[in-house]
Amino acid sequence: MTATAPHPQRPAKPHGEVYRRFDPQIDAWISLRTLDIDLDLERFNRWQNTPRVLAFWDEGGSLADHRQYLEKLAADPHTLTLIGCFDDQPFAYFEAYWAKEDRIAPFYDAGDYDRGIHMLVGEQAHRGPHKVASWLSALTDYLFEDDPRTQRIVAEPRADNSKMIGYLQARGYQRIKEFDFPHKRAALMMRERV
Repeated sequence: MTATAPHPQRPAKPHGEVYRRFDPQIDAWISLRTLDIDLDLERFNRWQNTPRVLAFWDEGGSLADHRQYLEKLAADPHTLTLIGCFDDQPFAYFEAYWAKEDRIAPFYDAGDYDRGIHMLVGEQAHRGPHKVASWLSALTDYLFEDDPRTQRIVAEPRADNSKMIGYLQARGYQRIKEFDFPHKRAALMMRERV
């Protein structure tokens, strides 16, 4: 039981690399590994304080602020923090969460094994549709592979973030509806297992 939401007991979080495949479309290896606070803190801090990321995440702050943020997530059994890499070079930060225990749960009929994602590309050189196609497919594949009971993956970008919504739709996510979080008007995006 988390707050008022009954849910299955979650497995222990993995550590290290959790996913790797070669993407011939971009001639690179895409991999996902769990975030290591000591190794990744300065990178995470730099990414969160770039104007483009700050505009959507609104999580700018000091190293101490970001250490506290990441430590809180590390202690939270419903959220897994990941670093995306192309050819073993970190370029992105992702949060994968169990939707039933997340703030999104009241806004749709969350299933016991639905997963959700938050996404941040921190390195300018790895932006663009061809790179998004690679990492979003990898992230989606990983979450469906991680637990075969997961039938849906959700995301809630800002409703006015048409670029991200378009990228999600190109990878098979459907725009279900718009709704209001306390901090933003969001679009509920959903991908079902095929």
